[in-house]
Amino acid sequence: MEEFHKVRRLPPYVFEQVNRLKASARAGGADIIDLGMGNPDLPTPKAIVDKLCEVVQDPRTHRYSSSKGIPGLRRAQAAYYARRFGVKLNPDTQVVATLGSKEGFANMAQAITAPGDVILCPNPTYPIHAFGFLMAGGVIRSMSVEPDESFFPPLERAVKHSIPKPLALIINYPSNPTAHVASLDFYKDVIAFAKKHELIVLSDLAYSEIYFDEKAPPPSVLEVPGAIDVCVEFTSMSKTFSMPGWRMGFAVGNERLIAALTRVKSYLDYGAFTPIQVAATHALNGDGTDIAEVRNVYRRRRDVMVDTFGKAGFEVPPPAATMFAWAKIPEKFRHLGSLEFSKLLVEKADVAVAPGIGFGEQGDDYVRLALVENEHRIRQAARSIKKFLSTADETLHNVISLNAHR
Repeated sequence: MEEFHKVRRLPPYVFEQVNRLKASARAGGADIIDLGMGNPDLPTPKAIVDKLCEVVQDPRTHRYSSSKGIPGLRRAQAAYYARRFGVKLNPDTQVVATLGSKEGFANMAQAITAPGDVILCPNPTYPIHAFGFLMAGGVIRSMSVEPDESFFPPLERAVKHSIPKPLALIINYPSNPTAHVASLDFYKDVIAFAKKHELIVLSDLAYSEIYFDEKAPPPSVLEVPGAIDVCVEFTSMSKTFSMPGWRMGFAVGNERLIAALTRVKSYLDYGAFTPIQVAATHALNGDGTDIAEVRNVYRRRRDVMVDTFGKAGFEVPPPAATMFAWAKIPEKFRHLGSLEFSKLLVEKADVAVAPGIGFGEQGDDYVRLALVENEHRIRQAARSIKKFLSTADETLHNVISLNAHR
């Protein structure tokens, strides 16, 4: 039987191939060090868990909740934006709670996309940025991910030659997977471009608090005067507060776009469980010490990875932000592509990474390394990789790229 139309539009999920190999190796007794999925291993801070346990005892909180988020939660998010970015938001019309930023992005795509609409999307990028719009019937035109002068000439060509004219531009800084960080001056140019060409700007700011230069916290695009005229920004509590399974995020910004998202969501869900929303409110209203502790853990892990992997012969550029490193495949393996190289690391080094091709074809020379194992395990991974690299010439002489047969 033929695949359903929307399923057919999606490419194969390349991460699943690595996941199957990883599961098989573990079933055989291998101790796989998993640097693949960006699934935080740190526990949610105790005060947040305690608040959940307190509120869940009240049976009134067991009923349906509010799809757009309870009022206190939306006020807390608006207050966070005011403290962190100096951005004033109306919690009633410019803030909506989402079931993580991923759900927010996907439902925004459903809300604003007509069949055939062109979306300008970075490549490589987090998969939902493209696939959310593909599932909504849109068409993706890939753009550069570098937040510098090289970003705009391809945009100009895309606007000039795309039929129909592009509807929206997606930006993601700090970037997943590349860890690029954008400046406020860059955002000013993005907003000016968007207004000139009547584009919607959708900003993914999920990693705003995981940064390593204390003097330069990543800005919000909404800090640009007038950005709210054309922009919605998505944030998540998953990484900031180590709450990935809680599925709590937000979309904030332009009232018309927020209203469209809110309306679509009202048909699809009743929002997160009320005790989760109350606990999230408690987290956002905190003093920030939990955020700083999480940031320091990732900084230490980053430094250990950069040092030990480099000594092992696998150069890892130090990311300025996010919980990921974006590393070029060692040259002798680059012809294999990122998927085959990732499989080799599982089979020969007991280390799992995310193949760059899963984030777009422009990522195929890279792998993404998540900082989700402790420092001891990262050092162990480096030792395994060093052994693998040092013996590869003898043990992998018959490995060739699958593309070589084509």
